[in-house]
Amino acid sequence: MQNLPPLAERMRPQNLDEYVGQKHLVGPDAVLRKAIQSGQLPSMIFWGPPGVGKTTLAYIISQTLDRPFFNLSAINSGVKDIRDVIDRAALLKDSLMGLPILFIDEIHRFSKSQQDSLLGAVERGLVTLIGATTENPSFEVISALLSRCQVYILKALDEAELSGLLQTAIKQDVLLKEKKITIKEHEALIRLSGGDARKLLNVLEIAINGIGGSKIVLTNENVLEHAQQNLALYDKAGEQHYDIISAFIKSIRGSDPNAAVYWLARMIEGGEDPLFIARRLLILASEDIGNANPNALLLANNCFQAVNVIGFPESRIILSQAVTYMASSVKSNAAYEAINHAQALVKQTGNLPVPLHIRNAPTKLMKNIGYGKDYKYSHSYEGNFEEQEYLPEQLAGTKLYDPGKNPAEEKLREQLRRNWKNKYNY
Repeated sequence: MQNLPPLAERMRPQNLDEYVGQKHLVGPDAVLRKAIQSGQLPSMIFWGPPGVGKTTLAYIISQTLDRPFFNLSAINSGVKDIRDVIDRAALLKDSLMGLPILFIDEIHRFSKSQQDSLLGAVERGLVTLIGATTENPSFEVISALLSRCQVYILKALDEAELSGLLQTAIKQDVLLKEKKITIKEHEALIRLSGGDARKLLNVLEIAINGIGGSKIVLTNENVLEHAQQNLALYDKAGEQHYDIISAFIKSIRGSDPNAAVYWLARMIEGGEDPLFIARRLLILASEDIGNANPNALLLANNCFQAVNVIGFPESRIILSQAVTYMASSVKSNAAYEAINHAQALVKQTGNLPVPLHIRNAPTKLMKNIGYGKDYKYSHSYEGNFEEQEYLPEQLAGTKLYDPGKNPAEEKLREQLRRNWKNKYNY
C-alpha cells in the first residue's frame, strides 16, 4: 500500500460525472459536454489557473470518446518530440483507431517554431489538439493556431467545490477511508491550496501524515503546523504563483517600492517569465495610476518592449526601474472606475440610439433625415470647445468619469469645470 501514488493522483476523476467544477462547460447541456457527446470535437485551448482540472478533462475526453491520447509538456518537449508524436498519431489514425488527441500542457511556453510544427497537424486533421495554459492565449499562442482552436475558460474552484473534494477524499480514498478523519475546520486547507484542487489534496495528505494515527481531527492550527512548512515558496507553474503576483501588484498599488521590488525578486528567483511581469505592469499603469501620472503607461510600455528585446538576466534591472517608479508614483483608479461604470450602464440600458447631430452623414438621404444636423465642430469655437450633448438622450448629463484627487487630475477637473460648468462640478 505504501507504493501507491500521491492522494491527488489517486483521486483523479475518471469520467465527467466524477469531475469537479466547470459546470458551465461540462454540466448538463453545457457546450463542451454536448461537443463530447456528439463526437464532433474541435481542437481547443483550456485557459485557467492551476489545479482546476485542465489535464484531467483532456484525459476524460479521450476516454469518453475512446481515442488514442498523447501527452506532451511544453517545458521539456522540442520540435522533434512534437513531430515524433504527430507521426505516431498519424499511423493510429490510418489504422482506424480514431482521431488521436494530442494534449500539450503549458502550451504558452512553446516557441513560435514549436507552435508552427503543431499547426500543420491540426490543419491536416491528423490530431485533435487540446492545449492547456495559465496565460491569456491571445498573447501566448500564435494567431494561426489560435484561429483553429476553440478557447474554453476554466474557472477557479469555489469554496463549496473544494470542501466537497476534501470530504470525498476522506470517504473514498483507499487509504484515508481506513482512518477516522474529521475535518473540523477547512479554512487553512483551502487558503494554503490557493484554489488549486491538486494542491488542496497535497496539503490534506501532508497534514494527515504529519499528525499521524488512525483517528485524526483536522483544525486550522494543526494544518498550518504540519503543512505550511512543507510547501514550496514559489512555483511559476502554479502553487503560490497567483499569491505572489497578487502581493506584487498590491505593493505597487499601495505605493511601497521596497515590498514591490522584493516580490519582483521572488518572481525572478523563481524563474518567472519576464514578459508576464511586464504585462502586469502595463495593466497596472492604467488601472492604478492612470491620469494621475500618464508617464507611467509610457514607461510600462517601454519596459515591456525592452524586456522583450533584452531578456534575463539584464531585464531584471529594467523591471526594477519600472517597478520602483510605479510604486513611488501618485495613484488614481479613476479611468478604471469610469470604464466599469460605463460598461455597467451599457448592460443596464442596452443599445441606445446615437443622437442625430453626432451621426455620420455620408449620403444625401442621411443628411435629409437629420444625420449630422446642428453638430457643432469644436475647433470652430473659442477654446476649441462648444457645449453640446454627446450621450444618448436618455443618459444626458450622466457622470461616469470622476477625476482623482491628485494634482494632475485636479487640473483635468478644473478644465472640465471651465468647459461644462455644473456637469463636472463634483
